[in-house]
Order: sequence, then C-alpha cells, then structure tokens
Amino acid sequence: MEKRWSIKPKADEKIVNQLSLELGIDSVLANMLAQRDITNFEEAKNFFRPSLSNLHDPFLMKDMDKAVYRLEQAINNNEKILVYGDYDVDGTTAVALMYSFLKNLPVLTGVNIEGVVDYYIPDRYTEGYGISFQGIDFAKENNFTLIIALDCGIKANDKVDYANERNIDFIICDHHRPGDKLPNAIAVLDPKRTDCTYPFDELCGCGVGFKLVQGYAQKNNIEFNELMQYLDLTAISIASDLVPITGENRTLCFFGLEQINKAPRRGIKSILDLANIKKEITINELVFTVGPRINAAGRIESGRDAVALLVSDNHDHAKSSGISINATNTERRVLDSSITLHALSMIDNNVEMFKRKSTVLFHAEWHKGVVGIVASRLIEKYYRPTIVLTQSNGKATGSARSVKDFDVYNAIEACSDLLEQFGGHKYAAGLTLKLENLEAFKQRFEEVVSSTIEDHMLVPEIAIDAELDVNEITPKFYRILKQFEPFGPGNMSPIFLSEGLVDKGFVRIVGKNHLKMDIQSAKTPKQNFSAIAFAQANHFDDVLRKKKFNACYAVEENEYNGKVSLQLNVKDMKIENL
Repeated sequence: MEKRWSIKPKADEKIVNQLSLELGIDSVLANMLAQRDITNFEEAKNFFRPSLSNLHDPFLMKDMDKAVYRLEQAINNNEKILVYGDYDVDGTTAVALMYSFLKNLPVLTGVNIEGVVDYYIPDRYTEGYGISFQGIDFAKENNFTLIIALDCGIKANDKVDYANERNIDFIICDHHRPGDKLPNAIAVLDPKRTDCTYPFDELCGCGVGFKLVQGYAQKNNIEFNELMQYLDLTAISIASDLVPITGENRTLCFFGLEQINKAPRRGIKSILDLANIKKEITINELVFTVGPRINAAGRIESGRDAVALLVSDNHDHAKSSGISINATNTERRVLDSSITLHALSMIDNNVEMFKRKSTVLFHAEWHKGVVGIVASRLIEKYYRPTIVLTQSNGKATGSARSVKDFDVYNAIEACSDLLEQFGGHKYAAGLTLKLENLEAFKQRFEEVVSSTIEDHMLVPEIAIDAELDVNEITPKFYRILKQFEPFGPGNMSPIFLSEGLVDKGFVRIVGKNHLKMDIQSAKTPKQNFSAIAFAQANHFDDVLRKKKFNACYAVEENEYNGKVSLQLNVKDMKIENL
C-alpha cells in the first residue's frame, strides 16, 4: 500500500540551540526533544532520567478518598473482597496486581485477610465484556460484600444497581470514557471523568488500579518501595493497551521494564523463557511477545488462567501454566490467520466494499476471541475504520479498530440507537447489537465515517522526525537515541529520512519478501549500514541495478552470532526517478 511521508515541523530554533548547548548533543537530537515538548534542561533531565517522585499524588483523583476508606473498612472488618477484571491484558494484569497486593497485606501490615480475597474474570463467551450479572450472583452466593472492578465498569450502571440491591458495594477503577451518568458505586476512579482534575488522563485500567494501591499504601504508611514489585504488571498493561507512553505512564513503564529485566516474576519469566527471549526486554517484547500470550488465555480459554500465571509464586506451576498459555497463543494465531484470510476474501469478492470508507464484516461462525485482531489485520491492507463482528448469544458482537486521527468511538456513538451496548477508546472499541439491526448499522456507520473522515486519513502515514545524512549515525548518536526509550504512542521510536542512498552490492531477498541490504550515501560513501526492509522485495531489481533511493527508517541494534551492530529498519523506500 502506498504510504504518505510527512516530516514533522521543526521546533523553535532558539529552544533547539539552547538544548543542544546545555545537553551537549547535536541539533537533530535536540530538535527531537523539542518536538516532544521538552524545552529546557530540567525537563530533559526528567525525560532521560525518570523519577518516581514525578508520580502524582493518588488523592488528586476524584473519589480516591472514598475508595481507600471503603477498602480500609472492608479489610478491617474482615469482609470478603472480590477483585473483578476484564479478560484482556489490561484487565488481567490489573487483577493480578490488586490481588497480589491484597494477599501481601499480612506481610506488610500484619492484618489478617486469610480466605477473604479472591478474583473473578468473566467468560468472554457466556458473559461478555465487563461487569456481568453472573459475576455479581457469584459474589452474592459466596458472601462477597465488596467488588473492586478493574478496566471495566464505567458504564455498568444497571449491574451496579443490581449489586447494590444485594448489599454488594463497588469500587470502580476504569479508564474508558464514561457515559452521561456514572454508576452508583461507592467510588468511581476514572481520570476521564469530566469532574476529575487528576493531572494525567491517559492511565490504563491497570494504572488506575495501581493508583488505588498507591493511595492505600500512602494512607497506611506502607513504603513505596514495597509497591515496586507491581510495576512490571503496570508496564505490560501500558504497552499492550497502547496508551500514550508520556507523563506518568512513561515513569511507570521505565521502572516496570527495569523490574522485568532485573527480577521478573515467575509467570513473566516463564513466558520469556518459552519465547526464548534472552536480550534486554523493551516495549517491543511486551507488545509482541508477552502481551499476546496473556491475551490469548482470555481470547481462547479463560482470562483466569492468565491471572493464575501472573500471581504464581511456584516455579513448577508457573512453568506448566506458561506452557499451557503458550499453546493457547499458538491456537489463537491459527484462528487469527484463517479468519483473516476469510475476511479478506469477503472484501475482495465484493465490488461495493471497495467504494466504502469503512469496513464492517459479519460472520456467525467466526471466533469471538480474535475478531479485534482480525480488524487490525484488515486495516493493514485496506486502511480504513474497521469493525469485525460474529454471533454470540443470539446477537452480533465484535470489535472496532481505527486509523490514525479518526475517532471510531465517536462514530460508533453516532449509531448508538442501533446498539445494545458499546464502549472503548478513540482507536479501539467493542459493541453488541441485535442481528436485525446489522444492515442498518453498516449503512449508518458508513454514512458517519464518510461524512467525518478526511481523505488523507485513509492513506497510511509515516511520520518522520528528521532528515538525516546516514553518515551522522554514530555510536554516540545511537547511545543518546536509546535514552529516548521506552517508545510507544506519544513517544514513538524516531523515524529518519535519508535521500540518495544505494546498496553497496549485497542486496538479497530473505524470508518470503524482505530485502536485506548494505546501504550507504551515493554522494559521500563514508560508511555503510546493514539494513532490513520488511515486505519490500518488490524493490529488489531497482536496488540491484544500483538505482538511488530515498528511505525512511528507524535505527536499532542487531545481534547476530554474539556480535551487536547498528541496523537500519527501513519502513518505506522510494526509488529516485532518473
């Protein structure tokens, strides 16, 4: 698919020059800092050296005082507490964090909570997303009087009312957009509440759970150092839920990655060992290795299996649970692949769909657990807001994914009269509707998208941080660049543009359709770089004939046979016209 290249505007020259002077770095790196709203030495120091002191006071969050008080009351009165979370990575890591903390309270404070804490993950197929009546019935039957809901509950008004009638209180820790009316819970922690002035709105569900733990610890004189062991779960959640890695999330991620690399919990170590990951763990490993395996449990079997792995303190149990979840992930990949092929064929065989600016597909027999992944796969090829639905409990249910800058949640909300329920974010959402409303929904959604999306949003964009002469890439340049990590939304791995490049004479096709090259500047061939261009073998003949090309790429380390070298990961390339 043709991509549009857009070079980010250069930052204020005065700020760039000042940063370059004060930090002793070149203007390219100083400009990239300024592009990230880092304008002085102190901000740069906080960026390069995150500090736990930069975390916000949890009691700045609306209802935190109520949540902590009710949790204290439950613990002091030996009430039964049910930790309840969604079945995805964010939900299961949040449940593992909260459950582990509560189970550790006897060590931290001496309080006796033996047998009063348990966790509950709803079944994706029989209960669906979020709080369920079945879950509340389970709580009532087992004498739980407090439910702590994580990564869900912000729109579960009827479920919370149902619980209140049964004398079960709710503390909600969510990060999704609230509806017009909040649930009648004891406390609703959600930085996206319009009446919440918490300084950072982009916490994930696990992050909000961590703030509750931090608030309880702060109130009960538990040292913050005791909470460090939970930052690994928070980092995995932040990475997998694709929330911005800026502000507080950046700090939580930085120290969470440090925890994983120094002392990973048994369940995480089991996943990394099975995936044969031996190098330093970065956001990439969390997004593409750890997250999918945790997610697979809730997609194919039960999210409860993922929590059991994450809270395991037994080596043999962690290993066997890891093996089971790894096998589940393999099954998920097979399902994902086969359903994606089916979905692509449905589009390819329907001329009308090519005229649309949105994609909505339904098939009654698709596996509910992978429709969100399939939606993402379809965007990779057709690049337009996409919804993939299947049949569950007599209704159409599924997931939506979006393209850069388009708010799919708002588009779905404009069709809310046709829906049974929906929820989510700007770029990802879930929805359920009656089968008889399906065709009307397809039509309405297309009308909304067509009238609100701008044409440029339908062409994938590569945002380029700076133009660069490849000869400027030195070990020092990369050493400073690496300190921009952790990368993710809001602080993506920098992309550079270099023009007038040629292959030194080693171009070859590797795998099915990837290009491996040794490239250098045609004008000033001072040094050459190993480069990999995934899925770009179509350029092989031109590169082989020494045609000059322009490339946008990320700079990374490549380890081969124990030797580490710099490599250019080419995101896109364009052959120069003679």
